[in-house]
Amino acid sequence: MDFTESLQMAVKTLTANKLRSSLTMLGIIIGNASVIAMVGIGEGAQKYINEQLQTLGPNVLFIVPGNRQTRELGGLEIPRTLVVADADAIQAQVPTVVGVAPEFSSRDLIVFRNRSANASVVGTNEQFLTVRSFEMAQGRFLSKLDLDRHSQVAVLGATLAERLFDQTPPIGQSIRIRGASFEIVGIMARKGSNLGLDYDDAVILPITTQASRLVGQRQSPYGIEVAFISVSAESRESMSRAEFQITNLLRLRHNIRDEDDFFIQSQDTLLNIAGTITGALTVMLAAIAGISLLVGGIGIMNIMLVSVRERTQEIGLRKAIGASQQDILAQFLIEAIILSIAGGIVGTGLGISGILVISTLTPFEAGVSMGAIAIAVGVSGGIGLFFGVFPARQAAKLDPIVALRTA
Repeated sequence: MDFTESLQMAVKTLTANKLRSSLTMLGIIIGNASVIAMVGIGEGAQKYINEQLQTLGPNVLFIVPGNRQTRELGGLEIPRTLVVADADAIQAQVPTVVGVAPEFSSRDLIVFRNRSANASVVGTNEQFLTVRSFEMAQGRFLSKLDLDRHSQVAVLGATLAERLFDQTPPIGQSIRIRGASFEIVGIMARKGSNLGLDYDDAVILPITTQASRLVGQRQSPYGIEVAFISVSAESRESMSRAEFQITNLLRLRHNIRDEDDFFIQSQDTLLNIAGTITGALTVMLAAIAGISLLVGGIGIMNIMLVSVRERTQEIGLRKAIGASQQDILAQFLIEAIILSIAGGIVGTGLGISGILVISTLTPFEAGVSMGAIAIAVGVSGGIGLFFGVFPARQAAKLDPIVALRTA
């Protein structure tokens, strides 16, 4: 019996028992759909995180108080030695730096007339816009004069402007924070959150005004405390030189002889960390989903063993009229492989559909991984072959006389 005839007979047998064949494929369908969807979600999450990190600004370094070990331990108090004066010194003395923006943020109640909103209050300087790659939608940003004069001016994020002002033009209006009045001079273009802070739902003040009018009680003995300093290097190639020069300058300014009381995080390092984490999560999710493929293969073996018992008379009759062990083995193997591949194709369709739904309903641009599809369908066929061998061998070894007599 040739392959074509065995294939036709296998298809005929499977279509004659549609319900049982469909239920047998269910495990493979679920497994394939899960693997493809999980890999797609993982890749989408990685792409989303990378895009968020890219919005931090080009060639950016982040200087954070406390050394890396102190922050990883979590329970120790972070030193408050990073100040605005450090940012000014970096701007003046580090030649590879083109922009420096210190930041300090808190949460406060923002009031406009009879409306109020709890939002982030960010203190920074006039270089924040260029260092962090933000744009203005209306009005102007903070100026050097605003910082020198401790001016009570503010720039709003797009979301906060909508919450407070609705249809009222915000420019020129005044808001109140802790009883102090601030004039709105600009509205930033919408960008979204990064570094855990949604700047669209924030108000930005001169950091000198914030320190003197709102958070003066948190001033460091060394000057105006900052949460971190964003530094823009002149090029990607100069980032390592900028990091070296900034480290030496701050060690000198802070009189450090042993461990640093700050550390510098580059954008590339953040991207690598994010890539490692999301990559590991993708592999873990795919492995968990892959377990259902194994369960589906066991289901195929179970149903094929039942099929061998039910078709004992057919097997005995075919062997009695000349079918060889190889013919019987081939037919049952082909049936198992057809079930697996058909389940893989249906599962692939469901997995792709799931990815499209996720892309529509979430910010993750989940992609269809051709590699994941090829692996999932290939594994499906391999599982069908592997788990179909034992039932097929059982069928091929049946003695025709015993099979006909049993029937």
